[in-house]
Amino acid sequence: MLEQQLGALLTRLREKSPLVHNITNEVVTNFTANGLLALGASPVMAYAPEEVADMAKIAGALVLNMGTLTKETIEAMLIAGKSANEHGVPIVFDPVGAGATPFRTEMARRIVEELDLAIIRGNAAEVANIMGEAWEIKGVDAGKSGGDIEALTRKAADKLNAVVAITGKVDRVAGPNALYAIHNGDEMLTRITGTGCLLTSILGAYAAVERDWALAAAAGLAMYGVAAELARQTVSAPGSYQIALLDMLYSVDEDQVASMARIERK
Repeated sequence: MLEQQLGALLTRLREKSPLVHNITNEVVTNFTANGLLALGASPVMAYAPEEVADMAKIAGALVLNMGTLTKETIEAMLIAGKSANEHGVPIVFDPVGAGATPFRTEMARRIVEELDLAIIRGNAAEVANIMGEAWEIKGVDAGKSGGDIEALTRKAADKLNAVVAITGKVDRVAGPNALYAIHNGDEMLTRITGTGCLLTSILGAYAAVERDWALAAAAGLAMYGVAAELARQTVSAPGSYQIALLDMLYSVDEDQVASMARIERK
């Protein structure tokens, strides 16, 4: 049963404690590292172009996040990404704010074109803008969109040659042989900076232990959504929720994921 598979992947992740190399948003580096540690993965934040190739090749996964973007960051991402590709290390890419400025959009498209990506995780506007479709973007957050997100997810996976996870009220994952819809999560996640960035890094941890990357992405999204729901049961304000989320990433277990996951495979 699919829900049991999702739960079992959490146990496998904790047993393997994969090394996840992050080149991520500087605003949320601490939160991301603590979230990965709480879950049971082993994070490393290495940004220097002089070392990223060496770090990427020994990692279980490489996560590239454009949250705080500079030319130097892109250089490091491309060096690390090419090393990861050479050594069979999956890359998870978060095109934060693609579509907000020409520079961000251009850099996101460059990464997609130059690297072989396992998973792309973003909101609908970011993913659409990478493909040249004009969906509204507000700063680095999604604006209003009236398009068919399920169709967009399928189209993006085909066009970008990667598993695509589009997150929102319903999370959708498209891969070569499957489309998943995940209905877990909590609105409080939108009140804390960095919950999306942490999610992307968690998908990296799952990709490090499961080579069916669509299943890995679906499992990571479901687990994260379950943890978010459990955290909301204990607190009601953003500051305490951030801590509660870290606590739930540490304590959520295989049985809770299997029993609480609300997922469809289409």
